[in-house]
Amino acid sequence: MTTPAPRPRRTLPEIAPVSWEHPADRAALQTLRSVPGFEEVTRKILAFLGGERGIRLLFQANAVRVGPTQFPKLWSLHVEACTTFDWPDIPELYVSQTPVFNAGAYGVDAPFIVLHSAALELLDDDELRVLLSHELGHVMSGHAFYRTIAAILVLVSTGALPGLAGIALLPIRLAFLEWSRKSELSADRAGLLGSQDPRSSQSLFMKMAGGVRPPYNDGQLDLDTYMAQANEYVGSNEGFDVLYKLLSTLMVTHPMHTVRAAELQGWIATGDYDRIMRGEYTRRSAASERAVKDDLDAARQYYTQEAKATFGQMADAAKQAAGRMSEAFKKARQQ
Repeated sequence: MTTPAPRPRRTLPEIAPVSWEHPADRAALQTLRSVPGFEEVTRKILAFLGGERGIRLLFQANAVRVGPTQFPKLWSLHVEACTTFDWPDIPELYVSQTPVFNAGAYGVDAPFIVLHSAALELLDDDELRVLLSHELGHVMSGHAFYRTIAAILVLVSTGALPGLAGIALLPIRLAFLEWSRKSELSADRAGLLGSQDPRSSQSLFMKMAGGVRPPYNDGQLDLDTYMAQANEYVGSNEGFDVLYKLLSTLMVTHPMHTVRAAELQGWIATGDYDRIMRGEYTRRSAASERAVKDDLDAARQYYTQEAKATFGQMADAAKQAAGRMSEAFKKARQQ
């Protein structure tokens, strides 16, 4: 039996990140930049790290730089992703010996990508292609610098800061986290565009949520069952579920894996993915013509719809809770 040839992927000449970016991502970044103290905090954090060179040296010292003779298969997938997006500057790629699944794009003027070794152990080649394209999406969108700052702010506990410093930093930290979560939704779309494989894009979320290493992974995970779980979570609005969901994500950098899976499924359903595959997208040469107002208008519509749904669900939950309490009082009086 012969091995089937790899499915060819369509290249996307001169594609601009705005073609796939989530409307809330760009608006949240504009909001972040307008938070009082933002510029001062970012400058101080960058200075503390020794600038871009200091950040890069951290990984040069304690990770393996990928290339033609270091993880050659991974390097080939990385180059392939850059070719798909017609991105001429191939970012440096590192593998860090870390047992917790993660990856990231860091740096300022010359961003680089880091994959944790756990990702290589859990993912097949198709899923690695998704992950590499996801991180390249962060690089192309200019996320790397802000994600570096966001990661540091998560590590720094506001309670550990002296006096009122933690309170003063909290608005900036919350703004960073809100943007960070929305930027992931943009990069997830880039992961799909780079791989052009919806099932591998979804199975990446499944493995991030609960993937296991060989030999325990053989036939143990089912994507269709996981997507049913994702839709169940997104659609669960009983009682105070909506409030619990809000509180559980307030201080994290990434949306829940099931939410990301459902969001990507929804983006495909809009037809935007197919339109890009047909070549209907914004070129980088024309991207500068896009007005900030357009991004804010698109984000306003998104947040308005999200707020209406959230408050509507919370109102329904409050009515249900009030009804249950009333019923309980009635039963108590009858006893």
